[in-house]
Amino acid sequence: MSEGRVEGIFVGASAAATLDAVREAYAERGRGLVGDRYWSGRGTFWKPLADREITLIETEALEALAAETGVTLEPRDARRNVATRGVRLNDLVNRRFRVGDAALLGIRLCEPCGHLERLTAKTLRPALAGHGGLRAAILTGGVIRVGDAVEVERDSETQIAAESVLASKTAG
Repeated sequence: MSEGRVEGIFVGASAAATLDAVREAYAERGRGLVGDRYWSGRGTFWKPLADREITLIETEALEALAAETGVTLEPRDARRNVATRGVRLNDLVNRRFRVGDAALLGIRLCEPCGHLERLTAKTLRPALAGHGGLRAAILTGGVIRVGDAVEVERDSETQIAAESVLASKTAG
């Protein structure tokens, strides 16, 4: 799996607010990106669950959407926190990886939804199904900057430790 890069970082103050592009953000373990709607508990689908902490999307998926359907969707309008290039996010489900200074654990795919279609006034679900992004937990907090590497950790002991942390965060 090749190393990817962060192409954009986006945070929004409230559920339906336009996301702001920022050069860097602090990923806080157990909460999300500082200043984002999910960090403050104001996101549309907010629940105190690990899979609500940070979301990522491949810029290549948005480019494919435009090429295949003619529908353009800017990374900020995809309503994901981090836009990447050069890494297959679907391959990171159940994998530990680093983005900048933060260690993350891919939880599940972040499929496009009706809420996204209502906010963008675009039909997105058929073309982005299976490519709508990744929901992840923040295992170790740290700063994420535009241009930072996205690196998969291949150590199986690290993977086991990451799964143990996730289990403890979602139990109860």
